[in-house]
Amino acid sequence: MTETILTPANIATRAAPVSAGRRRVPAGEARRLSARFTAPVEAFLVRNRARLAWLHAAMFVLFVTLLVGPLLLADPPEHATALSHLATFANYAIWGLWFPLVLLSVLFTGRSWCGLLCPMGAAAEWANRIGPQYAIPRWLRWEGTPIVSFIVVTILGQTLGVRDHAEAIALVFGGTLLAAIAIGFLYGRRKRAWCRHMCPIGLLLGVFSRLGAVQFAPKRPSPGGDAYATSGPCPTMIDIARKTESRHCIECFRCVSPAARGGLYLRLRRPGAEVEAIRAHNPRLVEVWFLFLGAGAALGGFLWLVLPLYERLRQSVGEWFIERGWSFIGEAGPWWLMSVHPERREIFNWLDFMMIVGFMAACMVALAAVLTLTTSAAAWLSGRLGGDRDFKARFVELGYQYAPVAMVSLLLGLGGALFEPLAAMAGGAAVGGLKGAILLAGFLWSAHIGRRILARQGVSRGGAALALMPGLIGSALVALAWWPAVVGL
Repeated sequence: MTETILTPANIATRAAPVSAGRRRVPAGEARRLSARFTAPVEAFLVRNRARLAWLHAAMFVLFVTLLVGPLLLADPPEHATALSHLATFANYAIWGLWFPLVLLSVLFTGRSWCGLLCPMGAAAEWANRIGPQYAIPRWLRWEGTPIVSFIVVTILGQTLGVRDHAEAIALVFGGTLLAAIAIGFLYGRRKRAWCRHMCPIGLLLGVFSRLGAVQFAPKRPSPGGDAYATSGPCPTMIDIARKTESRHCIECFRCVSPAARGGLYLRLRRPGAEVEAIRAHNPRLVEVWFLFLGAGAALGGFLWLVLPLYERLRQSVGEWFIERGWSFIGEAGPWWLMSVHPERREIFNWLDFMMIVGFMAACMVALAAVLTLTTSAAAWLSGRLGGDRDFKARFVELGYQYAPVAMVSLLLGLGGALFEPLAAMAGGAAVGGLKGAILLAGFLWSAHIGRRILARQGVSRGGAALALMPGLIGSALVALAWWPAVVGL
């Protein structure tokens, strides 16, 4: 028997499977359309793979310019725009374009930002070529490392005022760049240890890339599921023959060779398909915890700026400290830990630092506790209504249902600057309606994914309506928590 090798070239010509006496034309047509699109993309990027270094270099220069350039100029005037002052442009480029658009891009192109454009990952890889290339240590390989990295950077960005001050942008993003170079210099042999194990945004993009419409799949898949491999062509240590998940793939195209019998090929898929069938794509409890904790930390970083409750809490805590003679809370802290800009009339003291950190930590724990409770209830109901596997496996699978609503919430809350030009043209009411529609779409998508996960667990259609209720409550609470980002306060 001759083995059939899956490639974009021959997948277009394979007949669609026949089931129950009828030809499944839609599946075959989808494969043909996929191949028509992906084959030229593969050919172009493989042909120009060596030229990507120039693109990386250009992105590195642009990135450093956005970080350092504003520090060399006087503060922008009050009514400066992105077209009239570099500092204003840099701020909008990062928070109004880079963050929301990169977050959105994973739905259409996966983690292509990481492999094709990211200056941090490229700098880490360049440094690795001249470094000692030590073995990657266990503490770095710990699955919780990127969660800690994300939470620390998110909190530090708030205490430093990273959305308001060029110095804070330079400190947070510049420090992250130096950390990437250091990790890349020290660890791994021709690999991107930073991208796989420590990048604060890598796990964020990786989890949401599971919702995306593209996938790199092996032409000759090996059984056994995803595995970690320090040898082979993949810079993020994927055993490409056993690849089933999208999270770690940075789409660098080094494993793609259209004419070869092995390696990976690019294919299109229905958005959300990987999460709906997450049990076949290496589900990980750490990703669920990241969804719960990371979304909570980001929520806290947004709410402390807009909720009057925060100011009341700050006043009460400050009075409590003063009554006990602990006046140190009124002193300004170090510039590398909190915002100290007397020339702009903003000086954070230790009370501000402790309140911001405490409020964000409280939001993180509270949201994680709520989602843990709702997911546990859904997993328990699934088991009672015919769901297969044990409680932990059901919990992990059902935890992924919150990915869409968490993603759109982050987009609206932390990437709200993307909508500012539209608000200037169409008005705040129109933008509020658009944001509300996006949030509703995320909620409905989460509900759909939850229903599909329950179906794969073996829960009947009637039972799924009941088992889905805790997930709907959890998704609704996430959406409502971010509601101020829609209506404004």
